[in-house]
Amino acid sequence: MFVLLFGPPGSGKGTQALALAERLGVPHVATGDIFRKHLREGTELGRRVRAYMDRGALVPDLVTCDLVGSRLSEPDAARGVLFDGFPRSVPQLYWLIGHLGASARTLAAVVNLQVPDDAILARITGRRTCTNCGATYHTVSAPPLPDGSCSRCGAAVVQRKDDVEDVVRDRLVAYGAQTFPCLAELRDRLPVHDLSGEGGIDEVQRRIFASLAL
Repeated sequence: MFVLLFGPPGSGKGTQALALAERLGVPHVATGDIFRKHLREGTELGRRVRAYMDRGALVPDLVTCDLVGSRLSEPDAARGVLFDGFPRSVPQLYWLIGHLGASARTLAAVVNLQVPDDAILARITGRRTCTNCGATYHTVSAPPLPDGSCSRCGAAVVQRKDDVEDVVRDRLVAYGAQTFPCLAELRDRLPVHDLSGEGGIDEVQRRIFASLAL
């Protein structure tokens, strides 16, 4: 079963992707993980990615698709994959459909987690991270110690630069611009399950599993 999981930044998509992949019995394929693997191993594809990253340029669709194709060629991906963060553009989507079709494989379904922008802003802008051990906190739901230090190691807890409101809003705009055209194309091809990403982790997980009859 080849399934696509969509969700804006801060929707909890990463957490849900791991649980869904386990339930489906297929590998969780995230483009970020593939990038890091090839960069770490210094492969030819990794060097191509590094060349773009070093000059602050976006990795082109063609290179991204080559990276995903390398992952899909591995034996554990033969019977299915949960795609997380891919495709990010309509050209990537067309490439994926063609790549799977070449080996008589098809996409089965799309899960689209929806969370209002205001809720996402509250989630992300309230997030805090320990400068030493990396522990995460939230100013409302899971605050650090009263003096702003980490309850695990005592180090300072700070807001990451990419968790400030202006950056989060820009990320949401970019997500919408990339994802909505993909979803529009997909709705004409296979089931797209639009689900609320609000609520507890277990609650959202139950919605996803029910939508796919798992």
